[in-house]
Amino acid sequence: MIQHTLGLLVKPNEQWRTVADLPEKSLNTLILYPCILAILPAVAWFYGTSRVGWTVGDSEDVIKLTVASARQISILFYLAMIACVAVIGYFIHWMADTYGADSTFAKGIVIAGLTATPLFIAGLVGFYPLLWLDLLIGVAAVGWAVYLLYLGIPIVMGIPEERGFLFSSAVMAIAMVILICLMVGSVLLWDFGAAPAFTD
Repeated sequence: MIQHTLGLLVKPNEQWRTVADLPEKSLNTLILYPCILAILPAVAWFYGTSRVGWTVGDSEDVIKLTVASARQISILFYLAMIACVAVIGYFIHWMADTYGADSTFAKGIVIAGLTATPLFIAGLVGFYPLLWLDLLIGVAAVGWAVYLLYLGIPIVMGIPEERGFLFSSAVMAIAMVILICLMVGSVLLWDFGAAPAFTD
């Protein structure tokens, strides 16, 4: 699976073609890819928020989460990443007929999971929570993920680039709706006891 990670970061066009040529059994195995890769940002942010901490503005005070709170939030973060990949994958599969593509639920999840590769890798900045660096790397990762989506959907789905552009744009709209749902869900979870607890 590591070859897909490196391929998508270095030679995305070739890597998408390799994925498109995979037999169905290998494609089904790739469903595990986002489940494994999503562990990286969850562990990084657990460590960064509970052990390293961060500062706000010119303050010298380091802010940290308690280990129990960081663990709870990291587990929820991991589950949210997997749920987002699964939901986006479902919608990719669901919309495939509209754009004349042949799809399976596994193919949708694989496309969503591979597209999220830069986001999973960028999540490693959580080991050292520094706001300006995290934002800079986060914006670059989002840009690369969007590029991968627009590049990958026409190749893997076997449709013309013009139709793939419309398909990818529809997937982007769904991803934005999911982002808003995540924000609302986070607020609700805070009310139900998953709010961060800070060390003294």
